[in-house]
Amino acid sequence: MRLNDCIVTRDNEITTEGDLVHLAFNAETEPVNFEDAVKDEKWLTSMNEEIESIERNDTWKLVNLPNGKKAIGVKWVYKVKVNPKGETIRHKARLVVKGFLQKEGIDFNEIFAPVVRMDTIRLVTAIAHYNKWSMHQMDVKCTFMNGPLEEEVYVVQPPGFIDKGNESKVYKLNKALYGLKQAPRAWNKRIDRFLSDIGFSKCVIEHGVCVKKSTTSDIIILCLYVDDLLITGSNEAQISKFKVDMMREFEMTYLALTPSEPRLQLTKEKDEKDVDATEYRILIGSLRYLCNTGPDIAYSVGIVSRYIERPKMSHLSVAKRILRYIKGTLDCGIVFQTPDASSYDLVGYTDSNWCGDKDDRKSTAGYIFLYGGSLISWCSRKEPIVALSTCEAEYIVASLSACQGVWLSNLIKEISDVECDSVTLKVDNMSAINLAKNPVAHGRSKHIEMRFNYLREQVNNGKLKLEHCRKELQVADVLTKAVTVETFVRLRNLMCIKSLENMN
Repeated sequence: MRLNDCIVTRDNEITTEGDLVHLAFNAETEPVNFEDAVKDEKWLTSMNEEIESIERNDTWKLVNLPNGKKAIGVKWVYKVKVNPKGETIRHKARLVVKGFLQKEGIDFNEIFAPVVRMDTIRLVTAIAHYNKWSMHQMDVKCTFMNGPLEEEVYVVQPPGFIDKGNESKVYKLNKALYGLKQAPRAWNKRIDRFLSDIGFSKCVIEHGVCVKKSTTSDIIILCLYVDDLLITGSNEAQISKFKVDMMREFEMTYLALTPSEPRLQLTKEKDEKDVDATEYRILIGSLRYLCNTGPDIAYSVGIVSRYIERPKMSHLSVAKRILRYIKGTLDCGIVFQTPDASSYDLVGYTDSNWCGDKDDRKSTAGYIFLYGGSLISWCSRKEPIVALSTCEAEYIVASLSACQGVWLSNLIKEISDVECDSVTLKVDNMSAINLAKNPVAHGRSKHIEMRFNYLREQVNNGKLKLEHCRKELQVADVLTKAVTVETFVRLRNLMCIKSLENMN
């Protein structure tokens, strides 16, 4: 083989020109406009995620355009993220402001933002190696959307996301968006202020480096290159605390904040590359073992467990995210409460994600039970039949939960002589509650299998009490679907899963 017939990649794999051509033909094409992208569910999901991230960050506000002001246009930019082997790992849609329409002195003033030099990064690496310090890398998500704006900037509503009834309104930006001329400067001011508040000092010689010294021998060095952070130092405990502070202040990609992406949906992809099935099964087996003490990962592990027969790259990617989440929450665990003697009640929460599985359209059922406020039982599993409505899906999972609740109440009575007069089951679907309380079978329920009417039997004999639960308090939600970071953290706290560091 001639030398110019091959290329040595960064991971020392030799790729022939033929391989590169093959990868080029296999690579997914990126849509050039919104009209093309909206036809593909993957790009539509990615655009929804971008809009939700913008709104969650309080980046803009819908207003009427003031007289004398002009709204800047926006556009969608699409990018297929691939690994070194050319395999698709993510579809990224980013909303970008048409910054070339901005005028200096009107729409922006300063745009410069310092970044660390590569020479400095190599120097810091050498210092860390000499002192045997560990090195850490973090990445701030949606970096430029974290920078507050000093100027008054308006943008048009993005294609595909026009607010009905407010078509003539525009968005006033509270924070920067990608494409704005002043976005780098706004982000730099934001991160500089935060680092200063937690004790870092900016180097005079190199503005991209910040240092925090507690003592002469206790030091943390931080190199900042736009949204990438390189961290090293002599005190691992202080570095860990800094990373926690960063994850509280910004949305980071160093460690996953949830075990799965919001609205995660996996399928048995036909055209995706297979992964080693044996290694995948070993990984999933270990994760399932951890579910015995981690209800917060039960749903995500249950999803990836469905593909052990022939796992694909997308399934492995989700499993790796679960590992990153576990690594970032090693200090979290179930806290057992000490309630009053009179408050030892058995309370269950039950929820269902209707038709959540894209392959067979079966729903995912989830329940948890707390005794005296302490979490003692949980489950996340696929329902055995296809439900024809959300009411039916909720009715089925409530029936499954009733079996568990009655068993727990009998067990409590036998081993502790504490009488559980009835089990309270909290359901967020009023139709399912009414169906369980109504002894007359009608058109909505006559097709439901008789075994699931165990729920109605237990309600009628007084062993089970159904109560409506508001959606925001439905703890079992995290066992049926992938939710946003804010929702996940809130429901995890309601399950009494807490960090030991926060308790001390």
